[in-house]
Amino acid sequence: MTIRVILADDHQVIRDGLSAIMSSAADIHVVGTAADGCEALELARIEVPDVMVIDINMPNLNGIEATRQIHESLPKINVVILSMHSNKEHVYQALKAGALGYLIKDSSGIEVADAIRTVFKGQRYLSGAITESIIDAYIDQRDNAPSVNLFDELSGRERQVMQLIVEGKSSAEAAEVLSLSISTVNTYRSRLMRKLEVNDLPGLVKLAIENDLI
Repeated sequence: MTIRVILADDHQVIRDGLSAIMSSAADIHVVGTAADGCEALELARIEVPDVMVIDINMPNLNGIEATRQIHESLPKINVVILSMHSNKEHVYQALKAGALGYLIKDSSGIEVADAIRTVFKGQRYLSGAITESIIDAYIDQRDNAPSVNLFDELSGRERQVMQLIVEGKSSAEAAEVLSLSISTVNTYRSRLMRKLEVNDLPGLVKLAIENDLI
């Protein structure tokens, strides 16, 4: 059986490189590539692939939020997150969003293919030193501890509006990306800032940077 795959990364050289590597695998077929999270979502709805390999840091919609939306609306698509970060918090957020795989960007092409085959079968794949036992223990610890992460209180749309704002987009530009009215974007903006307990844009940007969201 051929595994149909979509690759999403904002760097064309990585997209092209992964596509070339996957072309040598007889059981893997790349059906499309995307340069940002919004494009990845749109392509996922059109192609409905078996597996998506998604970069964690992308413009307009980051990989974590794209994964969350794919998991909610297209649960049959299994996701592998591709990231430069190997710390527990990033892995936790990716798995919590619904990803089955987590790869470090310096992984070999063979490992990427192995990850795709593994998550296609509905099994978890974690890169290198990120072991199953460590992650399971960390998830259990986080899920049973009192929640202190204000970002967990945001809706998917609020997280997307926040990313666009901290990337420097105006309300009008964000509205165009999201196909919403400016007033609706401003409503989301006010609501998310209230939930995050920040009063101005510099405070929001600072919070996003401190939490490695941009």
